[in-house]
Amino acid sequence: MRAIVSWFVGGLSLLIAAGAGAQTTPKIGDQPEARDMALVGYSDLQARSAYQPIVHEQNRRWIAYIGHHGGTESVPKPVNSLSGAAEFNGTSIIDVTDPRAPKYLAHIPGEQGLGEAGGAQMVRVCDGDKLPKGARGKFYLLRTLGNSAHEIWDVTDPSKPGLVSRIGPVKGTHKNWWECDTGIAYLVSGIEGWRTRRMTQVYDLSDPAKPVFIRNFGLPGQQPGGSGEAPTELHGPISTGPAGNRVYFGYGTNKSGILQIVDRQKLLTGPAEPTPENLLFPQVARLDMPPTVGAHTVFPLLKMDIAEFAKDKSGKTRDFVAIVDESLINECLEARQMLWMVEVTTESKPFGVSSWTVPEASGNFCSRGGRFGTHSSNEKFTPIYYKRVLFLAHFNAGVRAVDIRDPYQPKEIAYFIPPITEKTEKRCVKVDGADRCKIAIQTNNVEVDDRGYIYIVDRANTGMHILELTGEARKAANFPK
Repeated sequence: MRAIVSWFVGGLSLLIAAGAGAQTTPKIGDQPEARDMALVGYSDLQARSAYQPIVHEQNRRWIAYIGHHGGTESVPKPVNSLSGAAEFNGTSIIDVTDPRAPKYLAHIPGEQGLGEAGGAQMVRVCDGDKLPKGARGKFYLLRTLGNSAHEIWDVTDPSKPGLVSRIGPVKGTHKNWWECDTGIAYLVSGIEGWRTRRMTQVYDLSDPAKPVFIRNFGLPGQQPGGSGEAPTELHGPISTGPAGNRVYFGYGTNKSGILQIVDRQKLLTGPAEPTPENLLFPQVARLDMPPTVGAHTVFPLLKMDIAEFAKDKSGKTRDFVAIVDESLINECLEARQMLWMVEVTTESKPFGVSSWTVPEASGNFCSRGGRFGTHSSNEKFTPIYYKRVLFLAHFNAGVRAVDIRDPYQPKEIAYFIPPITEKTEKRCVKVDGADRCKIAIQTNNVEVDDRGYIYIVDRANTGMHILELTGEARKAANFPK
């Protein structure tokens, strides 16, 4: 059923946090700005601009995989400290079994190019034991190769990764999703003929050595031969697998965002020819955001028990999607990007129920330099945090921990803003035709592991910080007793 629902936020109050202090000019040697979140460990990531981290347990070891943006303006090819070779930014592999002493294991070079034009931004990992046709005892890394291809690597020995297969060529990539129990992958790609830089290619990667193409997918108007203005490009999907039978697609970054909810089974088995009718066939609902709001990350929060409604006859349990859009422009020269909570209990009629942002005045963030606003949330469904605490990468406001147990009134419970280092790269804006540059933290992405540690990585080459909740904030989580 097609249900295109317009975005509604009328009457919503802006729910804001009690952010950091009034520091405006970070300096090398400063202490972190933090509340109820503490530093556990640190890796400089060889001063590479970082995008996505994930942490995976492998044979009683915890391994962090970090996808990197392309090279930096100042040092296009940083040196791999393990080999002494200058390598384009790609994928860092780090042993974080002891989070207090991360050990850098390997770097897999990426594609030449700056920012999203190079590097290897995206990483996902699956066990061979779980993949239907994977080799037992193996571990596999799915990553992008710049904008050229998708790759699968054997990382059973994470210090000696080996290429298994490559999918491409493509003209664009971004944040993929891989179902480890089925092997189905939703690959963000750009391919010839499609009227958008990024759409979805669905593949069966249950045998990592033999990728099987299933279909291309996107919004009506993005397909070859479409007419009119093409809808905004895909950013990334999140699937609930066969059990949930839904895939949540987020389109757009900081403007004209779209949340699309898709019936997974219909997507996989429905007619594959990309006609407008076939593209709409698996759609359950679509929510169009305002021109100033994107949909960078769309994280489903399903079957939430709402304490406030515990005595009500109905409506005690409800479904939501946390939509996080991305700040793109330095020093607040755009609309504020933030968290939006959308109720999808009645899937065909999603609607906004609350929003949240860091108050700018709490840290004079527009004056600090770099981007201020959200970028992404964590995406792991660990029961320690799922439906309880959401972590938001907030660029120069660091990482923010938000209690979402009442999704109608999200509230901040902790934050951590790393200090800059000598490796932190400047960020500039044009003022009267000249560059005005400042050095500021740019916390880009955040993820958690099943032990409860929090991993944040920096877009401006400052590295990876491993954190933990402390004090009152820790009570909001569900740590094993």
